[in-house]
Amino acid sequence: QVQLVESGGGLVQAGGSLRLSCTTSRGTFSRHAMGWVRQAPGKEREFVALITWRHSTPHYADSVRGRFTISRDNAKNTVYLQMNSLKPEDTAVYYCAANPFEGDPYYRDLNKYDYWGQGTQVTVSS
Repeated sequence: QVQLVESGGGLVQAGGSLRLSCTTSRGTFSRHAMGWVRQAPGKEREFVALITWRHSTPHYADSVRGRFTISRDNAKNTVYLQMNSLKPEDTAVYYCAANPFEGDPYYRDLNKYDYWGQGTQVTVSS
């Protein structure tokens, strides 16, 4: 059974930073693009960022571009999401997810992600 294990969420003031981590098995990590999806209270899940497995090319939602950075460490089978200049509207549960497709528009299609983590809460206070 494939497991994605997230860590790094928490409470931070607006303007602060957090780094999320997600670790999975080597087999999954090497064959999937890895992404982050978030869900705010009362809202649908939305794409945040993805990094491809072929060339580690990042893709971002417009709402986070320039503030968030996604990266992957292939030796550790881990993907990171560095979140800077956090805003209250970034408050959400953040999910790590694996996508066997990495081209446009598949990386934005949440139905294409086949493995999901349990989620980690990020709360940004104003």
